[in-house]
Amino acid sequence: MSELFRVEGLTKSFGGLAVSRNISLAMQEGDRIALIGPNGAGKTTFVNLVTGQLQPSAGQVVLNGEDVTRLGAVQRVRRGLVRTFQVTRLFSDMTPEEHVTLTVLQREGRATRILSRFHGNSEVAGEVETILSTLGLLEVARRRVREIAYGQQRLLEIGIALALRPKVLLLDEPAAGVPSSETPRIEHALERLPKTLAVLMIEHDMDLVFRFARRVAVLAAGEIIFQGLPSEVAANEKVREAYLGNYAHARSVA
Repeated sequence: MSELFRVEGLTKSFGGLAVSRNISLAMQEGDRIALIGPNGAGKTTFVNLVTGQLQPSAGQVVLNGEDVTRLGAVQRVRRGLVRTFQVTRLFSDMTPEEHVTLTVLQREGRATRILSRFHGNSEVAGEVETILSTLGLLEVARRRVREIAYGQQRLLEIGIALALRPKVLLLDEPAAGVPSSETPRIEHALERLPKTLAVLMIEHDMDLVFRFARRVAVLAAGEIIFQGLPSEVAANEKVREAYLGNYAHARSVA
């Protein structure tokens, strides 16, 4: 399977302070990778470098064989590199159906048209229905966002990202702020994402991480200190010291 996405030697310094140091990571089609690390490890900076919100001091970002290091965020999205955010960015009086429809139209350069004209468009409606069905949102498709559960709002953000037809999807803490009772809803939706989509998830819910990831990367003090299988990460001494601590111990004695 060919390489779809790669960062090589990614470094970012603010003044004399290096917050990202020589980070290298590669993904293939269909990969499911979790990026974990303590608060202040540099995860947000890494995502901003990858998605074009920040420019690196050194290193490169390669998507589908193309060096996109100097491209802006919008250009990277158009090439298939899409992210979600830690905090919801939704319109409370719009429905999930309207959010996803508007995103599809924006992708196709038709977002300036009147939204209501496309409710009867079978091609657009079919794509919107497929996305909402994948994420378990059909039952709330026409309810206003402010009327649906927070976990469903987080899923809608993933739906908006899917409507942009990503090749690589970066999920920035998809379970952040979601009550534990709703976490299975998130997990089930992640399992139903397209099999060819490469997904990099940043998450603090370690149970979700270990069930989702086929590979785990650990970031500490701006550096990746471990990459490997989920079954290996809790046994790694550097990871235990830097991040997992009591969680790793609990898993080892369970």
